[in-house]
Amino acid sequence: MPDHPVSRPHGINDEAAPGSDPYTAYDDFNLPAYVGLPTFQKLPLVTDGAALAARGPDVAIVGAPFDDAVSHRPGARFGPRAIRAASYHAGALNSLQLDVEPFDWLDVVDAGDAPVTPMDIERAHAVIGRKVADVAASGAIPIVLGGDHSITFPSAAAIAARVAPRRLGIVHFDAHADAANATWGNLRSHGTPMRRLIEEGHVDGRNFVQVGLRGYWPGPETVAWMREHQMRSHLMTEIEEHGAEAVVRRAIEEALDGPEVIYLSVDIDVLDPGLAPGTGTPEPGGLLTRELLRAVRQVAGSVELAGMDVVEVSPPFDPAEVTAMAAHRCVLEAISALAARRRASGATPNPTQLHSKP
Repeated sequence: MPDHPVSRPHGINDEAAPGSDPYTAYDDFNLPAYVGLPTFQKLPLVTDGAALAARGPDVAIVGAPFDDAVSHRPGARFGPRAIRAASYHAGALNSLQLDVEPFDWLDVVDAGDAPVTPMDIERAHAVIGRKVADVAASGAIPIVLGGDHSITFPSAAAIAARVAPRRLGIVHFDAHADAANATWGNLRSHGTPMRRLIEEGHVDGRNFVQVGLRGYWPGPETVAWMREHQMRSHLMTEIEEHGAEAVVRRAIEEALDGPEVIYLSVDIDVLDPGLAPGTGTPEPGGLLTRELLRAVRQVAGSVELAGMDVVEVSPPFDPAEVTAMAAHRCVLEAISALAARRRASGATPNPTQLHSKP
């Protein structure tokens, strides 16, 4: 380490004086994204529950590297690692869309991965639920990186328990309803988590709102069950006719028709596979990436967000990492929207000021 201090480390776009000292000290947070530990956005790694509780961050990233519940293409177990690595930005960020530097306003950490093991769906779901519960107990909003969509069952259930007696609404972006009773006899597949959440009472069907459904599944029996339980679904045809922003506004209103807080679940296959090919069950005719990112900002910026997940990124099928980048930006857009809300509330900036360390 050099023995001469610097007042503020330069970021990737900061202007350094020509001929400046080549040994200028940069903290790890401001080094290039590909240098150092691959935490989300090079944020501090805080995996211990007691340490999280002592710090009390605003948001914590959680990995759920599990895909034993898929019905088609595997690989989503590698999704959390790919999403974390899918940024070329180092350290401090400035959201041009929201005109906010999110880490000026929020203390965000990476809480590491739930300790899943393969070949045991129930155990994996149990440890994912416990990890999310520990993060939520610290006061942080958990943002969970999947993993297949079955992980929404333990994640959202943990959040519902945390916010009780307040009620939880869910806004769910997906090409598929994921409300089947079973997949080849398995009650915990990635095609069943929404049904499990409703059946176990974690969320009322009428406050489970889906956006972007299309294609040729599920069949009439599942659709009838969804109607019986008053689930609300907005197909791509509705988005085509009325625009994504209007449909998302309606979805938020429906999810909050009684509940006070929202869990946001984003299956990356809600995007058109031409823009997000790296997923297990691609379905043509989906959202544009810009529509999804705007929708995430719209939700996170207008509700009390209690938790979120981004799932079904399968790196083996992801040429040029475009799917992982889309998922990464969904997380950043949510964090930036939360930061903009914090700023608008009149709160003071985040005292840790990670990107301004001397």
